[in-house]
This record gives sequence, C-alpha cells and structure tokens, in this order.
Amino acid sequence: MFKTRFLSSVVLVILMVGGIFAGNMVFTALFLAISLIGMMELYRIYGIHKAAPGIVGYLLAVSYDLALYLGYMELSNMILAGGLMLLMAVYVIAFPKYDTNQIMAAYFGYVYVAVMLSYVFRIRALEDGIILIWLVFICSWINDTCAYLVGVLIGKHKMTPKLSPKKTYEGAIGGIIGTALIAALFGYIFRGRMETITNPPMACAIACSLGAVLSIIGDLAASAIKRNHDVKDYGKIIPGHGGILDRFDSMIFTAPVVYWVVTMLSKF
Repeated sequence: MFKTRFLSSVVLVILMVGGIFAGNMVFTALFLAISLIGMMELYRIYGIHKAAPGIVGYLLAVSYDLALYLGYMELSNMILAGGLMLLMAVYVIAFPKYDTNQIMAAYFGYVYVAVMLSYVFRIRALEDGIILIWLVFICSWINDTCAYLVGVLIGKHKMTPKLSPKKTYEGAIGGIIGTALIAALFGYIFRGRMETITNPPMACAIACSLGAVLSIIGDLAASAIKRNHDVKDYGKIIPGHGGILDRFDSMIFTAPVVYWVVTMLSKF
C-alpha cells in the first residue's frame, strides 16, 4: 500500500508541476478536469451524477471556469447566482422526480468543488502566480505531512475522535507551525520573484498558516460528508489515496485563503 501511495503521489506531483509550468490555459483545463471528477464523485453519493441536476452542475462548472479564464468576472458572478435559478427550474419542471436534497446537493457540489478550486488557477493567473501557486501546495500537502509526523511522535489529545480518530491537537499545531516556517523560508528564497508583495517571508507565512488552519477544516468536512453517507472513499481514480476529493479536500479550503491573503497584502 505504501508503495502504491508513494508512486501515485509522485505522478500527481509531476502532473501538478507540469501543469504549473505549461501555462494558464493548461493549468486551468487541468483543474477544470479535476473539479468535474470531484463533482462526479460527490454527485454519485446523492445519485445525481448522471441525472439532470448533476449535468446542470457540470455545465455550470465549465461555464464558470471559462468565464474566469477569459476575464469576464461579472459573467462568472452571474453564473454563480444564475446556477441556483437554473437548478430550481429543473426541480420545478421535473417535479416530483428530484427532491430538494438532490437539487441542493447539485448546487453545493458546484460551489464546494468547482468554485472553490477555481482559486487555484486564479492564483496562477496573478502577476507572480507561477511562484505564489506553490503556497497552495505548501499549506495543503506540507501541512498534512508535518501534522502526521508530529501527531505520530507526540500526539495524545484527540481532536475529533468520532470523525477522525487519528487527528490530534498536537499534530494540528505542529502542522500549522511547520507549514508557517516552511512558507517563510520559501518566501525568503524566492523574495526576488515576488514583486507585488512587500515582505514575502511574512506574507507567505501568514497565508500558509491561515491556509493550514482551514486545511484541517477542509479535510474534516470531506470526512464528515463520507461519514454521513457511509462512504469509505470518494473514488478510486488515485491508487492508494482514493478519489479526487480524498486528495484535494484540504486544497478546496486553502486555495481561496491563499488567494485572499496574497491579493490583500499586495495592496499594502
């Protein structure tokens, strides 16, 4: 199992790195594909992955990401709000074929996966995006690693025993501190490449420490959904890890935080 997880992680890292350096178009397309697969995994739980509400959700995700890529921010906002109206139209026209839980799940999946993950390629599109994008991976994957190591070494106090028995407060704190330190080091090393940020080490540390906190919530939120529906993994597309949502659950929360912090700090 370890070998499978390790090889899958290597392939995933290569894919991410390749997408980052390939440019905005390829990177946007990559995360759109990731979003659609993640939405399908979530929709499968509610039985709408092949039904009209799910199909509308996929179309909304494609339209939203395309509008963002082309720079039509107002249009993307219209799609965000109009998506709910469209899904409610499906609900009314097909009544009583779909229940309200399925309609709400369709909209939730669209926002939770596609809209939240869109912040990943929004960061890549920033002026210093090719450098700043690494902060998302630092506060998602580095945080997981640091939290795991600290938890194994000194973890004693369970954080959410019913939801995730292996997570401890010591591990969470270790993950946040470790992420902040590595982010500060990253900011110091690449400070010359971050022209829009005044104090790169401090900015990176702030962005990633906040992102690490939200990373924990993102991870636990995805686990809670699985527990509510008695699902072990969201999918099997990533050997040893599960589905897209099993691997990118924390990034769904960290990407918006990193984007908001770096854009706000770039104005000072």
